[in-house]
Amino acid sequence: MSSAALLTACDSRTYEEISDNTPITAPVRYTEVKAIIDNSCINCHSAGSFKPLATYTDVKNNIDGIIDRIQRPNGDPGKMPQGGSLSQTQINTFIKWKADGLTEN
Repeated sequence: MSSAALLTACDSRTYEEISDNTPITAPVRYTEVKAIIDNSCINCHSAGSFKPLATYTDVKNNIDGIIDRIQRPNGDPGKMPQGGSLSQTQINTFIKWKADGLTEN
């Protein structure tokens, strides 16, 4: 058996599962979270929408629901953003922001 056979073993993980999952060590502030919201969420969650995420207070008050929804598996009808996924680094940014105390600035 050659060593090349060991390198071609099957890997059933998705791209998202093997993408960069480097821990975030620097403190995360709302401006970093807002950039993700503006690029991936605000089209459906603008001010006046069913679940607005337009302000710091909106996002802070809904952080547990946001983290739940963005971590759901593909195919789950409640997964956000609809029709796509955030990268693991983006998801980790939300988690770290919450762990850091939801700092605004």
